[in-house]
Amino acid sequence: MTRSVRRPRRLLQLAGAGAVAVMALSACSSSSDSTGPADSPSGTSASPKLSGTVTVFAAASLKESFTALGKEFEKRHQGTKVSFNFGGSDTLAANITSGAPADVFAAASPRTMAVVTDKQDTAGTPVTFVRNQLEIATVPGNPHKVSSLKDLTEAGLKVVLCDRTVPCGAAAQKALDASKLKLTPVSYEQDVKGALTKVELKEADAAVVYRTDVKAAGDKVEGVEFPESAGAVNDYPIALLKNAPNAEAAKAFIALVRSAEGQKVLDEAGFLKP
Repeated sequence: MTRSVRRPRRLLQLAGAGAVAVMALSACSSSSDSTGPADSPSGTSASPKLSGTVTVFAAASLKESFTALGKEFEKRHQGTKVSFNFGGSDTLAANITSGAPADVFAAASPRTMAVVTDKQDTAGTPVTFVRNQLEIATVPGNPHKVSSLKDLTEAGLKVVLCDRTVPCGAAAQKALDASKLKLTPVSYEQDVKGALTKVELKEADAAVVYRTDVKAAGDKVEGVEFPESAGAVNDYPIALLKNAPNAEAAKAFIALVRSAEGQKVLDEAGFLKP
């Protein structure tokens, strides 16, 4: 009797241990399977892999910050390439409405974005992602002692403005009109980088540009703030274009621009919060 009782008890103990071992292995396997996707490098296993070229038409003043964001985008999404067309917002808008292939448009003012939306060439409502303020750029050392917007009207001073059809020119004119100042520049440039280059090459004594461009130029120019600029701040809208050849990648690029990381890059470039 004693032997017959002990044997089944031993068998039950062994069977119980085996069941526990099987359950433990099963739990480990299940745990490993459930954490697999989350541990993937991209963390986006549920999303389709992005590839191909994203073509971005962007205002000239965005050149430095968007170029940096483009490199970050390519790093995050292996197999993609971001191609930029920087220029005056009005020219870019005209190109888009004329059929130029592009995925994203980032303009330096709502007015120029409206040229595209009026033609129903955007895939959604444009969103303001940053703002920008004007500043006076002078040659290094500011030899003419420019300290205000009014100083730009002094006889003999060679001043350059952006053309009034582009956002930086329209903003400069707004500031001049508000101050009841009349200024005759030596030239009107088609985008803000063109105006800044005139000062960098010392072909002009000063130019009214964006604070972001002054910052990007480093020691090539000297910046002079003026209070009237607060009344002529430009909002920058960005939008996915209706016939975007690479819509999914374009949406991801816009998301990067609007993300905390993207906003940090733009903030460091001197842009204002939207």
